[in-house]
Amino acid sequence: MIRRFARPYARAIMDVTGSPEKAGNIRVELTRFEQTRRAAGDLQEMYANPGIEVDSKISVTKSIAKRLELSETTVKVLEVLIRNRRINDLDSVVDALAAMIRQATGTLAAQVRTAHRLTDQELKTLRRLLEEKFARKVELEVSVDPGLLGGFVAKVESEVYDASVAGKINKFRESLM
Repeated sequence: MIRRFARPYARAIMDVTGSPEKAGNIRVELTRFEQTRRAAGDLQEMYANPGIEVDSKISVTKSIAKRLELSETTVKVLEVLIRNRRINDLDSVVDALAAMIRQATGTLAAQVRTAHRLTDQELKTLRRLLEEKFARKVELEVSVDPGLLGGFVAKVESEVYDASVAGKINKFRESLM
């Protein structure tokens, strides 16, 4: 679910960049920054602490951005989020931006759970199969769920495709009842 406040930030990024491809680059950089922020407890505390001055937070952000080699546009987005006390909600802004990019490019989002980590070849095959089925480009979000025992479960829009061993066992169990 995309939070309402995140959409205006995502729309602004789309407008400033001028194209879904450039907005996608900003999305990748924002995601890298967010991963860095979440990995460091002291950064999370600093950004959450209203007692720390905004300028100090921006200074730290610029240092991190320099190390991560983030673009000037990404740094400006981060500054706006800090000034508006929304930096701790960066993941929601990134999600809203991803949705707008997908809409602009006609891409579908697919959440896929697999029993084990997929190889690059398996990912390419899965993406190709889903793109053929839906006749649109598909963006995969893959997670590992060992409880599936084997295979995968894919959710694309409101449709769920269960090709897992656990799903087949459940169907077989239901057919016996």
